Amino acid sequence: MGQKLPPFHLAIPVHDLAEARAFYCGLLGCPEGRSAERWVDFNLYGHQLVCHLTPKKPGVAGAGHHNPVDGHDVPVPHFGVVLDRTSWEVLAERLQTAGVTFLIEPHVRFRGLAGEQATMFFLDPSGNALEFKAFDDVASGLFAT
Repeated sequence: MGQKLPPFHLAIPVHDLAEARAFYCGLLGCPEGRSAERWVDFNLYGHQLVCHLTPKKPGVAGAGHHNPVDGHDVPVPHFGVVLDRTSWEVLAERLQTAGVTFLIEPHVRFRGLAGEQATMFFLDPSGNALEFKAFDDVASGLFAT
């Protein structure tokens, strides 16, 4: 990789902005940016995550498809961030201490293979699936085949 990656912008539905603030700001440590009555920006590790207030619709957020990956059912859709290993371990510990229910517990997948990575999956309060992962060497591991 070697190049500075541009930040991405992602807008997601949430059912309660106070819950979103508590989760993204409070638990994940993402600073709040601009906001209005029906949306709020968060700095998700240098990326712009916008939470838009939407009505609750049963079966929409968090009720997507799953695909098998290395023995686990990975939720689709999902989003997240690739962290360095130390930051990933700190976050995993913070989430475990806070009692977060994991869809897929923190673990290492593809152990001993190209693309070995630490990963964990969990839901935000509105049911959006997140994955945070880490590689020992991001440059060689992220797109390894």
